[in-house]
Amino acid sequence: MIRDFLRAAGDSPSEYVTHHLKHWQVSIGDGAFWTVNVDSLLVSVLLGVLTIGTFWLVGRRATAGVPSKFQAFIEIVVSFIDTQVKDVFHGNRSFVAPIALTIFVWVFAMNALKMIPVDFFPGAAAAAGQEYFRAVPTTDLNITSAMALAVLLLMFGFAIAAKGVGGFGKELLSAPFHGHGVMKVVLAPFNLALNVIEYLSKPVSLAMRLFGNMYAGELVFLLIALLGAAGGNLMMEAALGAKAGGALAFVGAVLAGAAWSIFHILVITLQAFIFMILSVVYFSMSSEAH
Repeated sequence: MIRDFLRAAGDSPSEYVTHHLKHWQVSIGDGAFWTVNVDSLLVSVLLGVLTIGTFWLVGRRATAGVPSKFQAFIEIVVSFIDTQVKDVFHGNRSFVAPIALTIFVWVFAMNALKMIPVDFFPGAAAAAGQEYFRAVPTTDLNITSAMALAVLLLMFGFAIAAKGVGGFGKELLSAPFHGHGVMKVVLAPFNLALNVIEYLSKPVSLAMRLFGNMYAGELVFLLIALLGAAGGNLMMEAALGAKAGGALAFVGAVLAGAAWSIFHILVITLQAFIFMILSVVYFSMSSEAH
């Protein structure tokens, strides 16, 4: 399949990579005011429905006796997330734990699509008449930024719930620098600026960290695929003396792909965990005094 993509792109590896990094986009509004990455939205929503539906179905069919293997696995995941939230968030976690579970499972599911061969989804889309299709939503900065924005809004919600609107507003103007009398008024703009920067830096770091790691992993998979294609071409087309080099390149690409895939299983899990645990930490910080 990779040779078909290279042939369509004029046998240019750079065009192959560029093709796989383009989104299925639809422009909305006059003058293309708003461009939507349809593939990212479609896949993220489908995975969200699938993961929520799976947990709902397991919950409906849960038994008090000996659980099935899948139910036992789900219970391990739920227990693990609840323990992590308990260690970080010291208030009532009846609302926080489900949020943390949703974040972890959803982000992991989106990341896990990276383990499917890089040509599968673009090839399927091409067969259906769609030129571009990127299947991993977390390689789209728009998706990771939207999730981070949701975390920011929840941070505001936790802060207002714990301190009230007046208490939250007062904290924005009076911390971290505390003053008395005139100094309190003088320091208020500086405190507000510092708090705004602090609140904005958290979702930005969340979005960029997840996007950067997933995007870099995608590039490595594409380069490994190109290495395998180059080795396969040498084995089929080169002379007898060069066939050994082509075979070595192909075997090297297979081994490199397998090694990177095994390593990337840890990466996709770790990135889902980091996004989840940092979100819980930010919720806890918002609920406590400055």
